[in-house]
Amino acid sequence: MLLTIDDLLANDEVALVRALLDRAEWSSGAATAGTQAVTVKNNQQIAEDAPLLPELRRIVLAALNRSPMFFTAVLPHRIVPPCFNRYADDADRYGAHIDNSMRALPDGSGYVRADISATLFLSDPADYDGGELVIEDTYGRHEVKLPAGSLVVYPSSSVHQVQPVTRGERIGCFMFIQSLVRDAEQRRLLFDLDMELLALRQQLGETPSMVRLTGVYHNLLRRWGDT
Repeated sequence: MLLTIDDLLANDEVALVRALLDRAEWSSGAATAGTQAVTVKNNQQIAEDAPLLPELRRIVLAALNRSPMFFTAVLPHRIVPPCFNRYADDADRYGAHIDNSMRALPDGSGYVRADISATLFLSDPADYDGGELVIEDTYGRHEVKLPAGSLVVYPSSSVHQVQPVTRGERIGCFMFIQSLVRDAEQRRLLFDLDMELLALRQQLGETPSMVRLTGVYHNLLRRWGDT
């Protein structure tokens, strides 16, 4: 499932993140690329030992934690700490690739299964040309270029790429999530059910049927979920 979440970060949070990134040093993005991706990855990112990285991650993770839409769409179990990247000048693209299935945690404590990938846009679309995130799935090819502060989530198993940036710079944040529900179709069914429950609850209130239907959602999550 491909889903966008508008305004995950408020305007003041975007401004704070960008101010912190303006003080950061950029290094090669090859550090987080797998054996296939490293051959087509040409961007920059913030090094793991950068002093500003913990604060940047805190801001993004706090925004994810307060977003009901992120929770119901992703059902997050574990998140690889967010990383930050830049496309500009000679570091301007990321060719077609599939994200590694297992992502090492930066503290060396283990691995996270990458069920879902996410990109948080931190540059306004008017500030750069190109730089579209192109995602291929069973429904075709999707080009995504969102306002600063908005997020897109998509299956880590999909082929995707970042188109060349031909003007300006594209700043973003990317992360990988292990879901409580491994199967993508089951996650989609749960998401659709939860959205309809929300709509019905607003129309009808907390009726006995709503209580039972909500129970169906949670019993399915109990059956399919893995903690």
